[in-house]
Order: sequence, then C-alpha cells, then structure tokens
Amino acid sequence: MRGVIFDGKQARVVDDLEIRDPGPGEVLVDVAAAGLCHSDLSVIDGTIPFPLPAVLGHEGAGVVAAVGPGVTHVVPGDHVALSTLANCGTCDQCDRGRPTMCRKAIGMPGQPFSRAGEPLYQFASNSSFAERTVVKAVQAVKIPSDIPLTSAALIGCGVLTGIGAVLNRAKVDRGESVVVIGTGGIGLNVVQGARIAGALTIIAVDANPAKEDLARQFGATHFVESTAAVRGILPTGADHAFECVGNTSLIRQAVDLLDRRGQAILLGVPAASAEASFLVSSMYLDKSILGCRYGSSRPQRDIVLYAELYRQGRLLLDELVTETYPLEDFAKAADDALHGRVARGVLTF
Repeated sequence: MRGVIFDGKQARVVDDLEIRDPGPGEVLVDVAAAGLCHSDLSVIDGTIPFPLPAVLGHEGAGVVAAVGPGVTHVVPGDHVALSTLANCGTCDQCDRGRPTMCRKAIGMPGQPFSRAGEPLYQFASNSSFAERTVVKAVQAVKIPSDIPLTSAALIGCGVLTGIGAVLNRAKVDRGESVVVIGTGGIGLNVVQGARIAGALTIIAVDANPAKEDLARQFGATHFVESTAAVRGILPTGADHAFECVGNTSLIRQAVDLLDRRGQAILLGVPAASAEASFLVSSMYLDKSILGCRYGSSRPQRDIVLYAELYRQGRLLLDELVTETYPLEDFAKAADDALHGRVARGVLTF
C-alpha cells in the first residue's frame, strides 16, 4: 500500500505500508483524496512535535471499505469525510458537546500501520496520505455521494477549523466586522464563515496581492496587504480579528486592531514554545483573546451541515482546490503549499 511517511529526516512516498483490520468501533476507509495542510508541513519542520516514524495526512475523504464490530452509522460503500477528532464520546467534555476538549483525543496516537514489521504512528488519528486508513467510528462522517471527494476532503480540517472558528468559537453575528489575517486555506474559510454568519465588513489581509480575487470570491468586502490599512476602513477597530498565520507579531497586531468588546481569535500555529505579548491595559475595554482548537467543532454535526451548505451553493469547496496531484507528486505539492502557490493542494489516489 502506498503512503507518505516521515521518519524525522525525510518525508517520502513508499509503497510497502501495511494496515491492520478495523477493530471494535473502528472504520477502514479507502482514501480517495487528501488535502495538504500546513500542519503536515509543521510536523516535517518540527513546529508540531510528533512521535516518529509516522504516516502523514489529516484532511481526507473516501469510501468505507469495512467496519468493525459495533459500528452502525456507516456501512461499506458509504462516502465519508474524515475528522481528526478521535474523541471518546463519554467524558464530561464530550457530554457537554465539547469534543475538541476531550483529553483522550489529544496526545494518544495509535499505530495501525506497519512497514517491514516496524509500527508507524498515525498522525492526528487520521493519516489520510495513505491509500487506506483506520479511524474511530466517530471520525468517519457520512456525506452525500454527489459531493466530489476532492472537495469533500477539505471539510475535515480547513473548513471545520475556519468556519467553525467563526460560528462556534467567535459566534460572529449579523452586521459585525471581521478582520482575517492570512488568506490561505484556513483564512479563506474564516472569510466565507464570516459571510455565512452575516458579517457586514470582512477585511482580508495578505501580503500577496495575487490572493485578492479569491478572497473576494469567498466573501471579503475589502482586501489590504497590511494590517496598517485596516484602521482606514474600521477607524474604531474590529469586532473580530482572526490570526491565521501563526506569527507572534501578527497575533499582537490582531489584538491591537480590536474595537471595544472585540475578540482576537488565534488559529495559526507558531512554534510550541512561542510567546506573544500585548498591552494589558488595552484589554480592560472587555476585549478577549481566544484560542481555538479545530474550530471548536462537533464533526458529526458540523460536517453534515457544511456538506449541505455546499450542496445549496452557500459554501465554496471546489474553489478551494487550486490543484490536484497524484500521490507520487507529494514533494511538489508540499513545495507549492510551503510557498503559498495554492489555496489548497489535494493529493489523489
């Protein structure tokens, strides 16, 4: 079986992966397409520490090949989008509808893969850069078969994170103002999440002017190349500022752009040891800095919702897919993503 592995030195495509059968409460999926997200690159460059060797990928869609005992919500042949959230479903956080806070969903990677007898870790409980993967039943979300799998692959990370941050975490309301710093795959989904929420002013900020047309297509009412230009549009500041890059100086700028009672939502992922600063005195006008894990999502609910919004033409997915690559072209896809040449590149099997 083919897949992309990272051993701590090199990410490469191999053709001799093996995967075990699904156990109780698990689903075996034939992966059809997988989006290449910066989180995968962050494992390679060390920004995200992860046990190795590992099979990469965490944003995918495919067809159910087999199910383990106890799985009833999907059957072989169903089309599914894959979530990275291997939550337990029974703890106090899951019971409160906060599966992203489930402690059993964080830092407990399994090893369903092997190569030449050596076990390999599963990145983000998903590993969609393989022809087949095994996930917990809760991670396989049934979607309509008329949604192209190359587009559906993006729902499980970029869409859940970006739109979820708007609707679930920030709870953007009609008529409010939103600033989005960085218009990659996550940022574009924040933009369209703000549009869906009914925000009146949506300012996309990106140093690359070539991204303006796509940002406006997704719902930006303004496009600027620097946060310095935001005050010319919103003199008193923004209701919500989303940092989607993972740069500590941009985090500070997001905080500084807030109006009274404004919220800065952090979505970009800097190094694990990175520290950001802000003026404490600026926070006493009821401003907030919000972390956000995985869009504060409930994937079994939200993926179904976003799939239906796509079918109604209200949520853009096809437009996110800048280019598709065969798995063997992983190195080119990674280089294109690293240098911002694509909104999202998608690997196909």
